[in-house]
Amino acid sequence: MSKIKTHILVTGASRGIGKAIVESLDSDNVTAVGQSTTGENGLIASDFSKDGAASQLWDQALERLDGRIDVLINNAGLFEPNPLAADDWLESWNRTMTINLTASAELCRLAVLHFQSRHEPGRIINIASRAAYRGDSPDHWHYAASKAGMVAMTKTIARAYAKDEILAFAICPGFTMTGMAEDYLASRGGDKLLADIPLGRVAQPEEIASIARYCALDAPPSMTGAVLDANGASFVR
Repeated sequence: MSKIKTHILVTGASRGIGKAIVESLDSDNVTAVGQSTTGENGLIASDFSKDGAASQLWDQALERLDGRIDVLINNAGLFEPNPLAADDWLESWNRTMTINLTASAELCRLAVLHFQSRHEPGRIINIASRAAYRGDSPDHWHYAASKAGMVAMTKTIARAYAKDEILAFAICPGFTMTGMAEDYLASRGGDKLLADIPLGRVAQPEEIASIARYCALDAPPSMTGAVLDANGASFVR
């Protein structure tokens, strides 16, 4: 008798951590679909800066996955500088919040309702950031705030719906070798920042992907609500 496949939706899957997560889920017992803004390479196109994008993505993912999603992994995020004196400071704040937090919240809501309607277990993994606890640069108030919101949302979901066998986990990477992090390291002096990481290097996307895969498929239910750090001991709690 064949095992029922686990159906997984991954956002921000075109590169970096998201792409590594999708690749880590390539197995006989998992079917994963991914999202990106432009929809290249078979991903679902969804621009989270647009109203209704999250719900449209959910519907398209359900269609691809035969009406059932078992795991949601929110990885899509925006990391752009927003200098304090910028004329468009509020616009930039709102854009980052919309993409990083509001779209994730919309998808979490849809996932919880979906799991409840099916009376089946489900899992949510939110990729947050070390910045949720440590903060970030003076140009990244919005990013840190959005990721702190994501962590708080994850804990709330875990506490509220454990009784329904709906589990929620947050992963908080430090610097990870993606396109966004490479640009940031270069702009702020990579050697100086690396000196602040006891491990002596930034994380690789595959490392974060392995944590996400574990949470999606293997983590025991008693772990729900856990926030998992992966920052080379640059910030320990």
